[in-house]
Amino acid sequence: MARKKRAASAPEVDLLADVAVRASRDAQGVPADLLEGYLDDLDEVSVTGRQPGPDRLRVRREAGARAAVQGVSLRGVVDLHLSATWLAWSSLSGVRRASGADGVRTAGEAVFKAADAAVMAVAEGYESAQRWSVRQEESFRREFVDDLLDGRNLGQLAERAERFGLRLAGSNVVAAVRTASPVVDGGEVARAVETSLDLRLGSRDVLVTTKDGLLVCVAPEAMATVPDEFTRQVAAVLGADDPWLVGLGRAQSGPGGVVRSFEQARYALDIAERLRLPGRLHRAADLLVYQVLLRDSAALADLVSVVLEPLRGARGGAEPLLDTLSAFFTSGQNATACARGLHLGVRTVTYRLQRVKELTGYSVDDPAQALSLQVAVLGARLLGWPGPA
Repeated sequence: MARKKRAASAPEVDLLADVAVRASRDAQGVPADLLEGYLDDLDEVSVTGRQPGPDRLRVRREAGARAAVQGVSLRGVVDLHLSATWLAWSSLSGVRRASGADGVRTAGEAVFKAADAAVMAVAEGYESAQRWSVRQEESFRREFVDDLLDGRNLGQLAERAERFGLRLAGSNVVAAVRTASPVVDGGEVARAVETSLDLRLGSRDVLVTTKDGLLVCVAPEAMATVPDEFTRQVAAVLGADDPWLVGLGRAQSGPGGVVRSFEQARYALDIAERLRLPGRLHRAADLLVYQVLLRDSAALADLVSVVLEPLRGARGGAEPLLDTLSAFFTSGQNATACARGLHLGVRTVTYRLQRVKELTGYSVDDPAQALSLQVAVLGARLLGWPGPA
């Protein structure tokens, strides 16, 4: 059965109302209405000794939640309640009516125990509201990021972007990191890179987030140093041994520009992985030639088949000879550098190149034939030829 509250007399009400105003001043202006019911509770406890029940503590938790929503600090709302407690002490009915030191001590123990429970309830309500606010903000941010990088709801993106410090009217570039393990939103890698980049740049104009297991950075084109700094911070977090790559899209303008740059960044990652390109940072602008090659994938597949198909008949299959050709062209057609990159002897490299000539009829020493071989090797990597053994 719910406990009936004792009705305070008019003089007591005036005293307690005055205490609320003074407590608000003492707590640097924290609204007095956050004390709603608190002083009455203390007054009743001082007389009866009975501690506030669940209903009264729920009111205190609600007061803590309101304080969080109103932007009052936790310290401020706790200060308000503690100030109200000591300011109200001499005005509480049970204290004024107490006879002797034992009566005052009994009332004091009950009042301050109730105050302790009330402050704990206020803190619980405040922290619960804060957690809810954080979860809601994370949900808004995740929804915004998904729309931004998927190209949805473009008409509303510019307005929503301002909340996260982005200006979509100008040109932006997107960098994306792919690692051996997917990067998760709010995970250790994402948090560490975002924090370190924020400390380095001190700008709200840069967004670090995740998408489809990739770590993503969106930055204004005018902040030209961001991609390199982003790469350095990724390197600091992941280290040199982790097989990670960064793809960088081209600068694109408008709300839809971010998703275009993001797609280019992902394309750069795909090309870099297929071709096993050296280095960590791969710019889509430098890889346009491969996009041209893939536009006519049927013709590219024909070239690969005509030029390289005979390599399947080599001892050990086509892959070792294909790797040698790829390294040879990557090293500027320098057999010594090619051998060093493959950790082979120069004689092994020259032998393999000779085998390619014998099997295909194409020689790396003939400029025209070498070009056909190089384009065919690129096509093989892009198309996944020769496939599983």
